[in-house]
Amino acid sequence: MFSIILYEPEIPPNTGNIIRLCANTGATLHLIEPLGFVLDDKNLRRAGLDYHSLTNIHIHPDYASCLAHFAHCRIFALSAKGTTLYTSPQFVANDAFLFGPETRGLPKDLLQTFPKDQVLRLPQQTTDRSLNLSNTAAIMVYEAWRQIGFI
Repeated sequence: MFSIILYEPEIPPNTGNIIRLCANTGATLHLIEPLGFVLDDKNLRRAGLDYHSLTNIHIHPDYASCLAHFAHCRIFALSAKGTTLYTSPQFVANDAFLFGPETRGLPKDLLQTFPKDQVLRLPQQTTDRSLNLSNTAAIMVYEAWRQIGFI
């Protein structure tokens, strides 16, 4: 199945919601430190309800170690600055989706390491803000899962 990678996530309820998303879609969650919260944060637990035990979560000390884990997989970066529409690629099982911190998104130098067709964007009316992280992750995972027939 797919993987969701959160680069230095900051807001516990967003990560909690994504834990719940992963439990219900079979996706694996990867968290890249530093985290903006502790994993036993009450807001994280509240948003994730009792799904923590149903979700496969990996914690990476830095971006490089996370990349090493995905050496044989495609990673797509999600950014409001992307030029490729999120529905354009043909996704396959084991693809991974990288999301940046809620307040600042993925760093520009990190985005520049991706081919343009692997920096995806969701359409929106405005260019000065972005969608909520957990909403964007849900839209992305469900589009990829739809493409492979929800298997």
